[in-house]
Amino acid sequence: MSTSTITIDSTITATPEKAWNYWTEPDHITKWNFASDDWFCPSAENDLVVGGKYKARMEAKDGSFGFDFEAVYDEIIEYEKIVYTIADGRKVTTTFEKLNGITKVTTTFEAESENPIEMQRDGWQAILNNFKKYVES
Repeated sequence: MSTSTITIDSTITATPEKAWNYWTEPDHITKWNFASDDWFCPSAENDLVVGGKYKARMEAKDGSFGFDFEAVYDEIIEYEKIVYTIADGRKVTTTFEKLNGITKVTTTFEAESENPIEMQRDGWQAILNNFKKYVES
């Protein structure tokens, strides 16, 4: 069975250091880590070291659904690259590329088989767009 990969990206008006900090610090993660205004991220934990764990709680504001997104870090290059494995075994890579005063954030992830590729891409892109909006505000 081959695994499809999906790539999303956004250019952020911020330094790679600022983008990195907002991406990795739990106090910031809870402010942007959701795909739409009817969801929120009530808690996040992040042990940003190889072998360390990441956990973010995601919930619908109406209380109808929620889940924990959990992963373990495989590779970390500060201000440049984060690679982790989600609890279900899928790999995710996020890079932070410095471009003339802005930062291009790119995430490539292995698709899961339960939902259409477009739905997965749109959901992850919406979270990245929310991140951009939060960092630039």
